[in-house]
Amino acid sequence: MRERIPVVVQRNSRGRRAVARGLWTGAELVVTLGVVLLLLVVHQLWWTNRQARAGAEQQVRALQREWGEEPGEPGGVRAEGDPGGGSGGSGGSGDSDASGGRSGGGGARSAPRWDQAYAVIRIPRLGLVAPVAQGIGKSGVLDKGYVGHYPRTAQPGRPGNFALAGHRNTHGEPFRYINRLRRGDRIDVETRDAVYTYTVDRTLARTTPRDGGVIAAVPRSNVKPYTGYTEAGSYVTLTTCTPEFTSRYRLVVWGKLVDVRSR
Repeated sequence: MRERIPVVVQRNSRGRRAVARGLWTGAELVVTLGVVLLLLVVHQLWWTNRQARAGAEQQVRALQREWGEEPGEPGGVRAEGDPGGGSGGSGGSGDSDASGGRSGGGGARSAPRWDQAYAVIRIPRLGLVAPVAQGIGKSGVLDKGYVGHYPRTAQPGRPGNFALAGHRNTHGEPFRYINRLRRGDRIDVETRDAVYTYTVDRTLARTTPRDGGVIAAVPRSNVKPYTGYTEAGSYVTLTTCTPEFTSRYRLVVWGKLVDVRSR
């Protein structure tokens, strides 16, 4: 009977060490990438909000000083005085004009400079107080936590559509919760000369970013043609991205002018 001689195969220890180093290096890269991504998320969701809100609050105070107000005392309207967000007054024709009528000459006399903050928007139900600036550029307006005024739309209180845009997430996210607004909720817009009160009237939960009809002088969706208005008036339009953390669609809230108070 033959005796079998065992054969011992020695593995390449150098190869094993190379594989181990490769796995370790890969694990380190994955961890590093995870940390970088986490820091980016923290920056976008926390730091940009903190920075933008601080800058927006400072701008509101600067406008109030310029208008001769005490901080927190808007001309005859206290945002915290109506937590239910009801209408800010009765009556008020839809065609009040900043150049005359009930406004007493209030409103912007000329178009503000590009990126200039020139008004303050207050939405009591949301606890929102934010500056309104001319234009909807990201770096100059929206990323500062401001609400942007669409060029070539009406100014506050004037006939037509005072159309606004704001971030829903990051950079102060002033319009994050406008989906919570309900019919009759108050929207106050303050300028140097007057306080304009609008009340929420209608909401369009979703439309495309190219639906320019929602900010037309008589706002009416081009995508959903039965949504909107058919008669001229003085409107306010709030627009933001939807769903949250995406920019695929737009959420739209419309309101009508109900009251104007001169300073």
